[in-house]
Amino acid sequence: MIAHVGIVIPARDEVELIRRCLDSVVGAASVARAHSRVQVSVIVIADACADDTAAVARAFEGVIVHEVSGANVGIARATGSRIALDLGCSWLAHTDADSVVPSNWVTEQLRLAAAGCDVVIGTVRPDFDDLSTAHVAQWHATHLPGQPNGHVHGANLGVRASTYLAVGGFDALPEHEDNELVTRLTAAGAAIVASDAAEVITSGRLVGRTAGGYAGHLRRIADELASAPRAVSA
Repeated sequence: MIAHVGIVIPARDEVELIRRCLDSVVGAASVARAHSRVQVSVIVIADACADDTAAVARAFEGVIVHEVSGANVGIARATGSRIALDLGCSWLAHTDADSVVPSNWVTEQLRLAAAGCDVVIGTVRPDFDDLSTAHVAQWHATHLPGQPNGHVHGANLGVRASTYLAVGGFDALPEHEDNELVTRLTAAGAAIVASDAAEVITSGRLVGRTAGGYAGHLRRIADELASAPRAVSA
């Protein structure tokens, strides 16, 4: 039984977005405490921030803020996970500072964990307000409700603490640390479930904190749409 959940949020210069992220995370944590009778700790890792990200996060009562200077999301996630483990957390839920989680985010991960799941790969969708009409249409055409594609996103990832420790945790990678971890978890035989029952909304920006990542993925699609031949009216 999961008694203590650690929510880990790496953040690098996210002063404009982290407030809405924490509003949603604190809300989801409150729902989990009320309905699942668990303890929930929220941990923000302010990574090489040159803005007031850490100060904004510290304004949220009960949120743990730890500053690092690695400018490396793998190190940030590993640091947050270590803090959660030191607090006694038996489940680690990861999201990103530019993301908004639904109210059932924690409870849905706990439901799957109680059913024997070791890893939850949750879906994300970009904030449609950040995208063109064509890009939104493309997203809807390629994402069907009830059919999660199994793509790994650090913005919506849960893992049992013992399983996480068994494979050595996150590596110090500047990007794709989430995919690399899940590759090792898969090889180790972890029980992995892809789910869209608690979809996370993440920033639709086309330039992110690393060259790749979700922003890079969205940028490639935007470029493809921009260069695609347009239909000529008769």
